[in-house]
Amino acid sequence: MPNYEHLIREIPDFPEEGILFRDITPLLLDPDAFAWAIDRMTQDAATVAPDVVVAVEARGYLFGAPMARALDLPLIPVRKIGKLPYKTVSIEYALEYGSATVEIHEDGIQPGQRAVLVDDLLATGGTLKAAEDLVHKAGGTTVGATVLIELAELSGRGLLGDYPVHTLMHL
Repeated sequence: MPNYEHLIREIPDFPEEGILFRDITPLLLDPDAFAWAIDRMTQDAATVAPDVVVAVEARGYLFGAPMARALDLPLIPVRKIGKLPYKTVSIEYALEYGSATVEIHEDGIQPGQRAVLVDDLLATGGTLKAAEDLVHKAGGTTVGATVLIELAELSGRGLLGDYPVHTLMHL
C-alpha cells in the first residue's frame, strides 16, 4: 500500500483558532494518489454490500460520486440546510467548532435500503453520525462508512453505530 499521508497538508487555526485543518487538496492534485484513494474506498464500501452511497457535503462528494459510479449505485447527497430543492429530512448536530444542520431529500433513500457513508475525514464523528441519523430517519440502515482520514485521538468512531468504518489514513 502506498503512503500518501505526506499529501495531506496541515493548516493551523482554520477555520478558526485552535483547529488544525487537514487539507486534502495536494492529494487531489496527484492523479495516482486520488485514483488510489477512490479505488480503495470503493473496495472497502463494496464489502458491506450497500444499496446506496451517502456522501457528505462537500469533500465527501469528491470520493462518493466516483464510488457510486464504480459500484453502479445511487448517490445520495447530504447537504447543508437550504441547499436541496425538494422536500427534505434534516438533522442538527454538533461540530468541533459550533453546530450545523444537514439534510437529504425525503425520497433519496427507500425504506430498508442499505447505505454506506462517505466523507473525507472522521474527526469527532458528528457529521457522520448526522448522516447515519438521516439514513435512519428516511427508513434506511447504515451498513458501513469509508473515509480518507481518521483523527483517532478525537474518538469520533465511538459516536457511530455498530458497523464497519474503513479509513485509509490515521493522522
